[in-house]
Amino acid sequence: MRVVVSGGSGFLGSHLCEALLRRGDSVRCLDDFSSGRASNIAHLMHEPGFECTTCDVTDRFRVSGPVDAVVHLASPASPFDYARRPLETLAAGSRGTENLLRLAAEHHARFVLASTSEVYGDPTEHPQDEEYWGNVNPIGPRSVYDESKRFAEALTMAYRRSRDADTGIARIFNTYGPRMRAHDGRVVSTFVRQALDKEPLTVFGDGGQTRSLCYVDDLIRGLLALLDTSLPGPYNLGNSEERTVRELAELVLRLTGSAGPLRFLPLPVDDPTRRRPALARAREELGWRPRVPLEEGLRRTVAWFATQPATSVHPPERPVTQPAATSGDGGRGPLPS
Repeated sequence: MRVVVSGGSGFLGSHLCEALLRRGDSVRCLDDFSSGRASNIAHLMHEPGFECTTCDVTDRFRVSGPVDAVVHLASPASPFDYARRPLETLAAGSRGTENLLRLAAEHHARFVLASTSEVYGDPTEHPQDEEYWGNVNPIGPRSVYDESKRFAEALTMAYRRSRDADTGIARIFNTYGPRMRAHDGRVVSTFVRQALDKEPLTVFGDGGQTRSLCYVDDLIRGLLALLDTSLPGPYNLGNSEERTVRELAELVLRLTGSAGPLRFLPLPVDDPTRRRPALARAREELGWRPRVPLEEGLRRTVAWFATQPATSVHPPERPVTQPAATSGDGGRGPLPS
């Protein structure tokens, strides 16, 4: 297939592009590099089936040639990113989603939306299955991400019902692994960076809130499984093994050999206290389940962070200044410097 991947230079997007190429597909990556990183896809730039276009999918753009599938991952996705870019986050979920749905519909292509467990908000049901409608504060500081994804899901289903579009929705739970940004505000990258830098590990609240963490290779297998069907979903993709944040901090300390203390800070507004996916639907209909145990996945993640030039902040890389693909088609455009 020829697959268009929006947000293809991001943490998940770069792994997806790599997996698609590995199995013989060709990939057109669309990204404005506002939160993605050029280094994530630098090793793909000379692959014969890979093209990268610098563009903002909330603007008009064009993709020439055949399109067999579209996977929409483009959006600020970490608390740090959507806090500093709230309007862009809402635009990615609304205009960006419709632009990519329109592209898929024009080519009669499969469309997969990367949604999120954040659509469940601070859940009152546990674990969360796909029938649960969620408990989201629509005007809170996290709402720009939560509601943009809820709207994106509604828009995706509207295209399926009214235009007979071939669409699928993946609700992605906490995912971790190599290529996470050190200062993206997510719990695993924060703990690993702090431990390697011999800093105190910052734990919000009393550390009793739980997370269920899925290693990136498992998550990508789930996205591919959904891409290769015509099923609508939504499907929870994540790991159902639940750990407290304090347990996670202590595991990272053990794996890194760090003696850094834990530093407790107030719990952020609307931060969910429990989060765990029900995975029966994904197992039964997609034949998918996570395989990588938490300790093994964290060991791989720590090893990757330890090889980076610095575990300190990696500022977002800027897009190229010349127009690469807004109303036109940029082809295999240059990467940001």
